[in-house]
Amino acid sequence: MEPLYFVMAIMGCGDAGSACEQARVEPIRYRSVLECQAAMPDALRRNSDLSFPELTAACQQQGMRMADAAGKPRG
Repeated sequence: MEPLYFVMAIMGCGDAGSACEQARVEPIRYRSVLECQAAMPDALRRNSDLSFPELTAACQQQGMRMADAAGKPRG
């Protein structure tokens, strides 16, 4: 089973943040959403070559999350 992690999507947007679309996904995996969010300013600088009026980033959860079924009766 693959562990839970976060990746950062770089979004290109029109003027005033309209019509955003995913332009890239950073290759770095983050252990928490807070770690991912803290890395956003540097990631946006690295991706400043994209030709959109505005760039933004979004942390996305990846991997599998399994429910803990221990102790629950079946049937």
